[in-house]
Amino acid sequence: MAHTFAYRRQEVVNQEPRIMDFKDRWPALFYQREINAEFQRLVAFPLEQRFLSQLDKYSSKLMTTIRARGGATREKTAGIIQIFDQAESINQKRECVLKALVPFLGEDVNHLIKEYADSHRAEMQRDLEDVTMAVFVIRTEVHCLEEPPVDIGVVIEGVEVLNGLSSVASACALLLGLIYVLNLAYPKSLRFTFEVFQKIIMELEPQKMSPKVCSLYGKLQNTE
Repeated sequence: MAHTFAYRRQEVVNQEPRIMDFKDRWPALFYQREINAEFQRLVAFPLEQRFLSQLDKYSSKLMTTIRARGGATREKTAGIIQIFDQAESINQKRECVLKALVPFLGEDVNHLIKEYADSHRAEMQRDLEDVTMAVFVIRTEVHCLEEPPVDIGVVIEGVEVLNGLSSVASACALLLGLIYVLNLAYPKSLRFTFEVFQKIIMELEPQKMSPKVCSLYGKLQNTE
């Protein structure tokens, strides 16, 4: 894949192919290992390894900052914070941090992480056909974080591009990587969430933050 990188990049940037067509043309790219490799070719940073380690680095400060917010944010994050406090699995804790971050930024977590019961896969397939980009999580029961998911994947332009992932945090990292690899724009409904992923967690172009993300970054630097 390294030998054909330049051809792929030219095709993505100049032709802006549909995801379905690009996946048919370059199927080997749509594997976890290759997405990590392609992202590193682009920015010279590891993807999942860096995303997860940086998320862990900021985890406690993020949760402290989120806990301090009142009003609607507190209502939306109270259940998530409770699960975070009781969680023993690192994957559960990371998932809770991400799920609390989105409403803290004034965005809808259901636009990023779509959860379905294992018994409703047909409904899930119909729903995902209209999704621009998201992480999907299939559980035995919806929102049951106490049990490991049955499946975790990524959908872009209604196309399931990844599945069988180990955690929601890894899926979010890979979705960010695919946005870079496929030269896609951040969805407007999640622009602050992805800006945090990029500029705070991954530290890519951190000097150009929006006021909202810059404010969060300042809180993370000052929170003890």
